[in-house]
Amino acid sequence: MPLALPALPLRTARLILRPFEEHDFGTYAAYHGRRDVYRFLYSFPPEAQALRQQFDRACQPDLSQDGATTTLAVERSEDGVVLGEVLLKAASTAALQGELGYIFDPAHAGGGYATEAAAEMLRAGFEEIGFHRIFARIDADNHGSVKVAERLGLRREAHFRQNDRHDGRWGDEFVYALLAEEWSQRG
Repeated sequence: MPLALPALPLRTARLILRPFEEHDFGTYAAYHGRRDVYRFLYSFPPEAQALRQQFDRACQPDLSQDGATTTLAVERSEDGVVLGEVLLKAASTAALQGELGYIFDPAHAGGGYATEAAAEMLRAGFEEIGFHRIFARIDADNHGSVKVAERLGLRREAHFRQNDRHDGRWGDEFVYALLAEEWSQRG
């Protein structure tokens, strides 16, 4: 069963979460071209045509089938600067499982933007889309991302030891998650 997208754009006190547009490509390419960003994604930054194809997919929010992803640009309301992105992936439409992700330009780290944007994606995921469970997979060395998950109230469910390898280096992964009933019980 296809999942319905939330009403877009989404808004928070400081942010607008919206589909990427063609004029965002330069900003998108700048932070997606950074090795320090991709180190925690277990891949190398995409180049040329691969980067363009990835951006084109990001411009098309979709939750119609397993593996489909809605990626939204995170724009600061006060000045229109794109700070990064948040995403929800349909991990399993039958089991109503979603995967939360976020990538931000390190130049905008420390302002609470990732937490604010991810919280809005959780809200939309549970309240508008109807996910039963939303999880995030995080490299155990990505301390900033771990802090975001914990500030959001996600529960650490797993610690996979040396489950992935990138550039000759083994990495551990944490899985954090939250259930719809836990979300609805928040004060």
